[in-house]
Amino acid sequence: MRHILRLAAILAATLTAAPVAAQELGGLARLDASRSYARDLRPGGGTELRLALSQGVPWRVFTLDDPARLVLDFREVDWAGVDPSTLLRGERVQAIRVGPYRPGWSRLTADLSGPMEVTRADLRLDAASAGTLTVALEPTDDETFADLSGPPRDARWDLPAPARTAPAPGPDGILKVVLDPGHGGVDPGAEHGGATEAQLMLTFARELKEMLLRSGGFDVVMTREADAFVSLEARVAAAHRAGADVFLSLHADAIEEGVARGATVYMLARDAQDAATRALVERHERGEILTGVDLSEADDHVADVLMDLARLDTQPRSRALAEALVSGIKGASVNVHKHPIRQAGFSVLKAADIPSALIEVGFLSTDAELANMLDPEWRAGMAAGIRDGLRAWAADDAALAELRRR
Repeated sequence: MRHILRLAAILAATLTAAPVAAQELGGLARLDASRSYARDLRPGGGTELRLALSQGVPWRVFTLDDPARLVLDFREVDWAGVDPSTLLRGERVQAIRVGPYRPGWSRLTADLSGPMEVTRADLRLDAASAGTLTVALEPTDDETFADLSGPPRDARWDLPAPARTAPAPGPDGILKVVLDPGHGGVDPGAEHGGATEAQLMLTFARELKEMLLRSGGFDVVMTREADAFVSLEARVAAAHRAGADVFLSLHADAIEEGVARGATVYMLARDAQDAATRALVERHERGEILTGVDLSEADDHVADVLMDLARLDTQPRSRALAEALVSGIKGASVNVHKHPIRQAGFSVLKAADIPSALIEVGFLSTDAELANMLDPEWRAGMAAGIRDGLRAWAADDAALAELRRR
């Protein structure tokens, strides 16, 4: 058991942040089965498992006994289209099973022909950030195998199972989330160390989208799927067209001097609401101001009143959303700023009838924070925190819906 714990610590150090360009596309790692295998090394000797991954991911390895098994956990691998039987090239690995382990995590389990000890395990990244994971095993006796087996205790992995309360603000029990990766195209946003806010947030939004979809209970739409410019008005309009239950804009803060750390969640400031109402009435298509309400024939005064009424309902819901997101991020052991909830007049928060928040996931101008944003494991933790915050908010919001109707 001590051997496996030491090995797990070594494994955590093998995954280094990939270059910015390699991280641009993001998404889940995928297995190239044609370059992967489990084969015997020599007669009467050990075996080797090799997995060719599209990108590096956080991972761990351990063995279980009764019966003898090798287990690999990942954050996270998409097994779609993989037939595990095609990986078998010998007799010491008798069967391989793959699939989700828990929301946000994946697992590969290999049935062994007998007790075997992990003697080597490493993940090598190439220049394009693709990874090759190799695990070598050698035969051992039953007593040694039993002593070494068991999952290592690691707070980053052994988290309590997330609550299974399904988000249910909509009649179908699905929470419609619109993710808005900030900036894009001719507007790169903040820049530091060769990274741009637009690239980093697109990568993170793609990973967050996949985590939400794989967790169940969410439907996700993105305001941009590529490095393209989208106007602020178009982002809000996209949320209305999608029938969003919640709108999250994703950014990476920057400061000109000093060092700052931690995530921040913004909601629309109260003193910005009247100006927001006027701007929306003046500049938006009237059919895209309030979901399900056609204001094309309404004058400005009527539109103002209807939007003010909508904000009476939405403002406290947005405040609760911000609080739930901060709580979820903290629960995922991701640092938040010392003042994590703030108010501002950001244009993307001005949808009158959609609970909205702008999340500054960190400070791009701080080297340590930039390193976090380039780290797939850190991004997975942040995404899990946002997911858990959305779940908690949705459950509370659904419970309060009847009171609001009264």
